Amino acid sequence: MTTVLSNFETWKHFLAERVSQAKKMGLSEDTISNLAYEIGSFLDEKVDPKNEQQRVLKDIWDAGDEDEKKTIARLMVKLVK
Repeated sequence: MTTVLSNFETWKHFLAERVSQAKKMGLSEDTISNLAYEIGSFLDEKVDPKNEQQRVLKDIWDAGDEDEKKTIARLMVKLVK
């Protein structure tokens, strides 16, 4: 996971693959977004940002309330589609 997080483009590619797999498994957009929110919460609590893009995302995430964080998660899913 550390290698995936070290480069933002690598992270986006990793996330895109996971979203694609989730869709193939029949998960709904809402379920995928909820999973992205859970992953974002985990990363926020457990992983130090490895690059500038991740630092900005963490700062935005930390500034948001729960609804705003869910919006960020949905946008990240859209970003990698």
